[in-house]
Amino acid sequence: YLGIHPRFADSTNIGGSAFAAHVAHAAMAIEYGYCDVALIVYGSTQRSERSRTLGGRPSTLTMQYENVWGIPQPVGGYALAAKRHMHEHGTTQEQLAEIAVATRKWAALNPHATKRDLIDIDDVMASMPISDPLKLLDCCLVTDGAGAVVMTSADNAKAHGASAVNVRGFGEAHTHWSISAMPDLARLTAAEMSGKTAFEMAGVTHDAIDLVECYDSFTITVLMTLEALGFCKRGEGGEFVSNQRTAPGGPFPMNTNGGGLSYGHPGMYGIFLLIEAVRQLRGEAGEHQVAGVETALVHGTGGTLSSGSTVILS
Repeated sequence: YLGIHPRFADSTNIGGSAFAAHVAHAAMAIEYGYCDVALIVYGSTQRSERSRTLGGRPSTLTMQYENVWGIPQPVGGYALAAKRHMHEHGTTQEQLAEIAVATRKWAALNPHATKRDLIDIDDVMASMPISDPLKLLDCCLVTDGAGAVVMTSADNAKAHGASAVNVRGFGEAHTHWSISAMPDLARLTAAEMSGKTAFEMAGVTHDAIDLVECYDSFTITVLMTLEALGFCKRGEGGEFVSNQRTAPGGPFPMNTNGGGLSYGHPGMYGIFLLIEAVRQLRGEAGEHQVAGVETALVHGTGGTLSSGSTVILS
């Protein structure tokens, strides 16, 4: 339809982490001359098609040992991780709710967000149980949506007068497919690996990060990711996000468009993390613009906490 005949293609699908991984793959392809310009694109009409069901993923590979017992996919796996994190570290449901409330505050500033009505901790706690301990407002939306990212070399971007954002570092890792094979239910090992690689490649420390766009399929995803990326110690994620630390005006701006919890979530959300980070770095985010953003970290999570990809942009 577009009349494009690519000489390099990559259809790797590792779930919500795929798009940050595609940035890495495209960067390498451009560097080694496989292509000059790369288009990363995604679209989904899963809400219109009503294709998202609790029946979840097909019983392939290790899923066959889980689905037979009726675990709701994928929320059941995330709920198991949340329960284990609570058991090991004393994390509370109220602390998870802090993430949902803060993210909704960002969405309230974004006219394109799906859910903009403000909520509080009590609203989250009173919302419908989905898979213990996760409630409705702990879970991402189901929406239609599409996004695209164009990548090229710095010289090519300059020649075309583009307001370019630079890829400073990236990392990718995979640890398992289904939740029963996760190495540690309370520890996001894939994010630890991908984050370490990205920080080392970028040559920056955590103090240099002005903004974080972190996959929020569920509130527990965010909390475990922040620990894994090293913004706080293991087990301290609940305390870290408390007191609306990540909300507008807070010291740790995160998921500034409203995230998968309130902005939109069309099947796989990862491309919107990149788009929002670029808009923030360019100063094009409107009412939800964060002042002085020079370096941003994007992290995608795929599968059932299965894969992770991290990109650092400036």
